[in-house]
Amino acid sequence: MTAFAVKNLTVKTLPELPWQKIKNKILFSRYDLSLVFTGDKEMTRINRRYRRKNGPTNVLAFALGKNSGEIFIDLPFVRREAKKSARTQRSHVLLVYIHALLHLKGFKHDTPKQLKIMNQAEQKWLKILS
Repeated sequence: MTAFAVKNLTVKTLPELPWQKIKNKILFSRYDLSLVFTGDKEMTRINRRYRRKNGPTNVLAFALGKNSGEIFIDLPFVRREAKKSARTQRSHVLLVYIHALLHLKGFKHDTPKQLKIMNQAEQKWLKILS
């Protein structure tokens, strides 16, 4: 049986999204995933430990194996980003989640070409899932 867990470590309410169905469409149903919503303090700790960056970031995705991974989304950070953009909070959280799932699928954005491919994939999935 496939494991899927969503954990909210913040005091904020999560947007209503079919988290597991989205994961199943982008990855596949046999992919085990832990999705953790956290705040700036915890995200800063994780970002410092694994990326040597001192500060929060919107999302981090970690492949734990071929068919398993963990995603951390900094909900307050993402909400602040949404306010600065033309997106609703719900659509921006969806975009960040899609972004993380694509990373687990193997997408990167280290070069301009990779970034373009990643952005195109994000837009494709946003259109399908919105």
